[in-house]
Amino acid sequence: MKKIQICMLIAIIVASVWVYVSREEEPPKSIQVGVSLYMENDTFLEGIVEAMEAEALLYEETTGISVDLNVSVANGSQREQNEQVKRYINLGYDAICVNLVDRTSAATIVDMAEVGERQIPVVFFNREPVEEDILRRENVYYVGSEAKESAIFQGNSVVDAYAKYGDIMDKNGDGILQYVMLEGELGHQDAIIRSDYSVQTIEDMGVTLKKLETGTADWNRQNAYAMMGKWLDIHGDAIELVLCNNDDMALGALDVLTEREMTAAVFGIDATDAGLEALDAGLLWATVDCNAEDQGCAIIQVLTSSILEGTAATTVSYLDGRYVRSEIFELKSEFWQ
Repeated sequence: MKKIQICMLIAIIVASVWVYVSREEEPPKSIQVGVSLYMENDTFLEGIVEAMEAEALLYEETTGISVDLNVSVANGSQREQNEQVKRYINLGYDAICVNLVDRTSAATIVDMAEVGERQIPVVFFNREPVEEDILRRENVYYVGSEAKESAIFQGNSVVDAYAKYGDIMDKNGDGILQYVMLEGELGHQDAIIRSDYSVQTIEDMGVTLKKLETGTADWNRQNAYAMMGKWLDIHGDAIELVLCNNDDMALGALDVLTEREMTAAVFGIDATDAGLEALDAGLLWATVDCNAEDQGCAIIQVLTSSILEGTAATTVSYLDGRYVRSEIFELKSEFWQ
């Protein structure tokens, strides 16, 4: 009788352990993801978030696990962004996605997301931290495009256009392209790289440039409109080329040029929906598709695979195990191809 009781007790213990382990290994019904954006009304970022939402829906359809995105905006304040991340962590979120206000503040966020033995996955995107912060611990990643490559593509587009339509672009016929540059956020890594390498590419390929003005328009269409208007007041029709770090600023330049019935060759980067419409209309000469859709998809794939390895196939290719670079494309207006 005692042996039977012992056996029954062992069976109960084994069954209890099996149930506990099974519950532990059972995947969650949902994944909670906190997303913090540096600013609202950034067209390219809106495209990334839309792609994230679409990929999250596809993931749920494939696995039965929902990916719930809670998106907040830091309004240009790193302090506010840190508070948003802290709130996500305190609420027990499974992963954090951050479009940094200040790229030098990544270490703070990485450290905040390490709670005891729990290392919450962090995916930085669109604004690249320094490598030391990415490598600070496991489960920290970056998704974005290569700023230098997009700048080189923009420069190549200018050179190609000049080879075909130099007589149109060089309005005063002096063999020099007088240009202005609308730059993104002051001190932003991508803005600096896009500005420097675009000009360098054009000059290295034998086209002579003369800088008339450069200014920071913070990636913003309205700011670019105001800045371009001031430059036109000063230089008038002498502006022949407008190089823009993104499409929103290119559209701002086009708005004021159209309003004043003036012309200049305007080149952008990002291939936003509005930018592509301007490209199709023959207003924007060229842009560079930095692939917001692929970036959004990659963000979801990176965080889900880091949380639940093997729950769904991923097409993401990592560089050095931490970086995902989207493929980019040069797009030219049909009127001069």
